[in-house]
Amino acid sequence: MTKHVFLAKLAKPMAKENVYLDYAAATPIDLDVQSAMAPYFCNQFQNPSSFHMPGKQVKDALDKARGGIATLLGARPDEIIFTSGGTEADNLAILGFARKNAEHGKHIIVSSVEHKAVLEPALQLKKEGFDVTVLETDESGQISVEKLQSALRDDTILVSLIYGNNEIGTLNPIQKIGSVIRKHREARKSLFPIFHTDACQAVGSEEINVQKINVDMMTLNGGKIYGPKGVGMLYMRRGIKLEPLMFGGDQEARRRPGTENVPAIIGFAKALEIAVAQQAEYTEKTIKLRDELIAGIRSAVPHVRLNGHATERLPNNASFSFMDVEGEALLLYLDAQGVFASTGSACTSASLDPSHVIMALGVPAEVAHSSLRFTLGRETSKEEIAYVLEVLPGVVEKLRGMSPKSGTETFYE
Repeated sequence: MTKHVFLAKLAKPMAKENVYLDYAAATPIDLDVQSAMAPYFCNQFQNPSSFHMPGKQVKDALDKARGGIATLLGARPDEIIFTSGGTEADNLAILGFARKNAEHGKHIIVSSVEHKAVLEPALQLKKEGFDVTVLETDESGQISVEKLQSALRDDTILVSLIYGNNEIGTLNPIQKIGSVIRKHREARKSLFPIFHTDACQAVGSEEINVQKINVDMMTLNGGKIYGPKGVGMLYMRRGIKLEPLMFGGDQEARRRPGTENVPAIIGFAKALEIAVAQQAEYTEKTIKLRDELIAGIRSAVPHVRLNGHATERLPNNASFSFMDVEGEALLLYLDAQGVFASTGSACTSASLDPSHVIMALGVPAEVAHSSLRFTLGRETSKEEIAYVLEVLPGVVEKLRGMSPKSGTETFYE
């Protein structure tokens, strides 16, 4: 297991009152990633677009990183577009592709549990005259292949469905979905629809070879895999055309202008390499700890609901709703006990609205408001899980004693 620095733990020695379970929001940088990045901050700082020798050396390093990522994904180097993160990559995939290919059709399909980085660009396209179908999921948040088949039309040009849900952890059958879309294309003898998936949370535990999972575009994010924040990428199969969202430079084959963030890209490539190499070990360990947490919460805390699919879920995700408890209050009380979790996506943490993902499961707003997400990481230990199970029941009981009954008991276990 690669060592890495966790600044919070350095500032305060590991103790019962310091349990971080918000790895879906952010991971620390792996020490090997940090080492790979270091030369490109000061010594090899030159612009990779410069024609002098130092600039060309940096360009060579950038090309090597691109090639390494392409190999890990089963892709070609020219199919990798570096961005500032997952949000920009999703926007480029949705807006850039739809606007460029509107003459071939104006129907796109997304699901009700997508990250806002997909849903909001889709809503923007609706304002621009596109027809947007939002697929509802089952009560576990999983997308039905049959529903997707029924939604496909002759004018469908794009389907974007999340791989592993960032809030509830549910995994979608991406390979089957991709196969259905390819068969639809072949039957129509068309290049459309194109299939995009946001795979930011799936890296490190799920298959990401683009040939094996039948995707045409895929979004990844460095900050979720022990790499640096502020860097991501869009895989875009050769032959697909899109309209850039920004203008002013020739970088990334004019698909995403602006001087490349070389240190971050080098770190991203190294982080992806480590994540793939450690996938089996990480997944086996994390599933065991996740299941301990889920079983412990169900045993010690009455009237809770596990959000997401019971088995087809990311190995590090345990999302629960706690009857008659406000998720924000629970979060703050646990924070005071040294347990750091989240109520959902960090990208929407400033909003007071209930999670659109939890609401999409068909539960009342009160249930959505009572949700808490625990996400585990490489550092998570049995001792940390035991501590959470030690303090959580008392906190929930205390908050329930302060809360009137909500009448939503039927939605809980």
